[in-house]
Amino acid sequence: LLAPTEMSSPSLKTGAYILIGVGALTMLMGFLGCLGAVNEIRCLLGLYFTCLMIILLAQVAAALVIYFQKETLKDELSNVVEDLIKNYDPLNENERRNIQDAWDYVQTQIACCGWTGADDWENNEILKNKSNTEYPCSCSNRSKDLVEGRGFCSLDEPVNGTATYVDWPVHEQGCMDGVEEWLKDNLGVILGVCTGVAVIELLGMILSISLCKNIHSEDYTKVPKS
Repeated sequence: LLAPTEMSSPSLKTGAYILIGVGALTMLMGFLGCLGAVNEIRCLLGLYFTCLMIILLAQVAAALVIYFQKETLKDELSNVVEDLIKNYDPLNENERRNIQDAWDYVQTQIACCGWTGADDWENNEILKNKSNTEYPCSCSNRSKDLVEGRGFCSLDEPVNGTATYVDWPVHEQGCMDGVEEWLKDNLGVILGVCTGVAVIELLGMILSISLCKNIHSEDYTKVPKS
């Protein structure tokens, strides 16, 4: 899903472009590796090895950037989410619809509301015009609201004057804390997957070198002796 320009940040856009580039390079690398192995072409195997090494180094560099720039990335992500919440409109059918649906999915799955808390939704233009007597359905802690999964739900009991997020039947935890908690709970799985991918890439590099050496040895034995 691609966010519109006004919801993007330099770091997030750069990260998206890097992922696209790595995906394209991976497809090209796989094709060249298969072609080189089947036809025993040393230059293609060498190119396959080089591509694998570049991808592995890029992954290490990305991990270091995320680790050392995590506070900057968190601030930029906060700005993106806050802008999304402020301008959230369930009747919007343009390119923002996909982003809004993705955010509804996050709030539903993590059981959270807003970025730092439910009070973030008080800045939404539509809810302010309705005196906060409605609330985001994806934030709700009631199963009947989650059936809708998106848009706004109305309070069952009318509130005299302007309601606040305290009157909403929603989750208290903000999604920022929910995401951090999810990452901590699944850190072992994430590290395991990353390690497995790195090991597979290293094995591919070793295999390509071995095939190159075998091809070189076969070519040497085929050379007629004078």
